[in-house]
Amino acid sequence: MTKRVLIVEDEIFVALEIEQIVQQSGLDVIAIAADREEALAVASLCDIALVDLNLRDGPTGPGIGMELASRHDVRVIYVTANPDQIGAASDTAIGFVTKPFGPHCIAAALKQAIAEECDPEESRTDGFTPFLAARDAWRGGESIH
Repeated sequence: MTKRVLIVEDEIFVALEIEQIVQQSGLDVIAIAADREEALAVASLCDIALVDLNLRDGPTGPGIGMELASRHDVRVIYVTANPDQIGAASDTAIGFVTKPFGPHCIAAALKQAIAEECDPEESRTDGFTPFLAARDAWRGGESIH
């Protein structure tokens, strides 16, 4: 089954660029959401979410990511120019892609999101950084959420 991806990004040109990369990676984009309300409205339909931190309704990205992961078992990847703002939300996410990003960064992050078990150190690439919590879950064979 093809994984379904939610893009949470309020800058439409960035969202469309991410959408193209996701589709080229062989995954389906179920929606582009610009704020918390839109993202949570489709949360039950997605497997993976690419989430910006600062959205139309403010710096709600970390909270959205935490809710997607904990309530809907979504694998979350933050896409941001400000990774220091992720904070405690990193505990429920796979990692982050740093803006500006290249297509290979998003593709590497998506590869991690669809993998059942892998070594996050092998996936580290310029622009994508896996979180330690994800590494521990993969090595233990547990779900990352």
